[in-house]
Amino acid sequence: MKHILYLSRAVRPLTDQDLHELLAQCRRDNAQHGITGILFYSHGRIAQLFEGEEAIADTLFARISADARHTHVVKHIDKPIDYRSFSEWSMAFHPLEPAGFEALQGFVLPHHVPPPPVTLTIADALLVELVRLAVFGSDPSKPTPPIASSAGQE
Repeated sequence: MKHILYLSRAVRPLTDQDLHELLAQCRRDNAQHGITGILFYSHGRIAQLFEGEEAIADTLFARISADARHTHVVKHIDKPIDYRSFSEWSMAFHPLEPAGFEALQGFVLPHHVPPPPVTLTIADALLVELVRLAVFGSDPSKPTPPIASSAGQE
């Protein structure tokens, strides 16, 4: 089993209806393929951590990378895991304020795990911490180095 964390940019701002449709599709497909995880959206920026069997996760990331609804898809974490962090969530969703998204971006920098900004709501801070624990475990001094992005991606 493995988990993958990527960041991307939506080609246009997503409406509530767009997000609802995207989540319905993700939840349906993920349930069929044994994928669990969490999706964050903030002002055109997307962060997703998903987990599942290696071949299925790799196929899913290839499909996500080719999806025309977003650009600049950059894989930051791709590593084996012993157990799921989001076993009960076919795909959880949480809209984040910009400060929360900046905190998530900070977590994917090698050996730089800043504390969440004090301006985050309690819910956002808890979700950011949950993702930090899922990605780095309880020892943030040994984060997984980021994966080099594919050609043509920024």
